[in-house]
Amino acid sequence: MINKEQLRAARAWLNLSQQDLATAAKVGKRTIADFERGATIPHDRTLRDIEQTLIALGVEFQFEGQIGVGVRIYRSSTNS
Repeated sequence: MINKEQLRAARAWLNLSQQDLATAAKVGKRTIADFERGATIPHDRTLRDIEQTLIALGVEFQFEGQIGVGVRIYRSSTNS
């Protein structure tokens, strides 16, 4: 599953606010904010919902054992 750095990077690339992502993923803004600052780790299902929302927006996540941990964007932001 994604880590807080991947979440922040994906959000930045897509030019989404924490509230924008929370609304799209149907989670609370505080869930996003707390995870990004390392205060909490969301439940697995919540984290999957956030990850799947970002994937649907064109993000590909790379994990350990692949080419390195990271984020790749396939579709540009609507604000580009």
